[in-house]
Amino acid sequence: MATGLAKPNPHINPVDLNQKRKKDSNSKKLKKSKTASVVPVESKAVDSDWWDCFWEKNSPYPGSSIPSDEAEGFKYFFRASQKTFDYICSLVREDLVSRPPSGLINIEGRLLSVEKQVAIALRRLASGESQVSVGASFGVGQSTVSQVTWRFIEALEERAKHHLNWPDSAKMEQTKSRFESTFGLPNCCGAIDATHIVMTLPAVQTSDDWCDQVNNYSMFLQGVVDYEMRFLDIVTGWPGGMNLSRLLKFSGFYKLCEAGERLNGISKKLPEGAEIREYIVGGVGYPLLPWLITPPESDGLFNEKHEAARLLAVKAFKKLKGSWRILNKVMWRPDKRKLPSIILVCCLLHNIIIDCGDTLRPDVSLKGHHDSGYKEQGCKQVDPLGISMRDNLAKCLLNNNPMVSSN
Repeated sequence: MATGLAKPNPHINPVDLNQKRKKDSNSKKLKKSKTASVVPVESKAVDSDWWDCFWEKNSPYPGSSIPSDEAEGFKYFFRASQKTFDYICSLVREDLVSRPPSGLINIEGRLLSVEKQVAIALRRLASGESQVSVGASFGVGQSTVSQVTWRFIEALEERAKHHLNWPDSAKMEQTKSRFESTFGLPNCCGAIDATHIVMTLPAVQTSDDWCDQVNNYSMFLQGVVDYEMRFLDIVTGWPGGMNLSRLLKFSGFYKLCEAGERLNGISKKLPEGAEIREYIVGGVGYPLLPWLITPPESDGLFNEKHEAARLLAVKAFKKLKGSWRILNKVMWRPDKRKLPSIILVCCLLHNIIIDCGDTLRPDVSLKGHHDSGYKEQGCKQVDPLGISMRDNLAKCLLNNNPMVSSN
């Protein structure tokens, strides 16, 4: 069982939003000119009664968990309200109607509407059921589900980028204010955690890199979340056989923080002169750094507040994997080059629901831990400046000191 990775796998392109945005800015003009020439034409009245047909076929029966109310039923199947669903359709509409349908028809021979395509993709991601099962519920074949889902993923990955961004200074001040008022942690900018996406692999693709601590083949997803459990930064695509410290150091987020380009806002000063810089909180699997505060071994008020704040990231992953169950089930031989895009789109959908003011049904979030069966392995790396930061935060909590900005 491997605990690390010597070098990146040449056949995998990890998704790191910090690195993707640099590439995107360089090709922005090219993409604009490419899409400007496309004139989307969507056939009118194509399969427009898809919801009525779907609801009739999948409506609740005695003893089922499906809500009897149609609006709640819609949210049960697609995780989003009708309003949020319409917004998602608006994001991808141009992409879905501007490309040749390539046989995207239902069993009655009618062209699939954008709405039905989005519904098929959302149901596949939300349920994690097989393509055959999802197709049967919509009256389409397995190949149609596969093609529709991937077209949707490609489109949303491009069109919904603005829903997963590191916040500007104004929004970050709101985040820090909420962390301080809720947990008593001044200048805290978020919480970090990671989870395994478990999969089976063909024998020719198996290796120790992908085999994790419980002998599953898996891919990592790491995320930083704010007080609303919105993802602010993610990195995925790296093998689950790595430890968290190594995963962190491969991320663009780590490089930006170490270079002073992130978590570099105004420090706050204690009355006795000590300064509290911007930071995030993480579990024992992460190294203790000046900008990443992990819990000490001893119990106390600081540990209590730290754990409460850190659990925001845990809850975010429980909601993510509960909402988009494709991430919580064992994926059968996925294309490892495409899997990072699937994971990213699920994170984007998670954020879109929050940004649209939507709420998930209470039974959606996972009941247990998002990484059930895995035990967080402690990291022994400790930065002396991290120790000083943690000690100052503990003193601040203990004394309930007022904080002042330090320019």
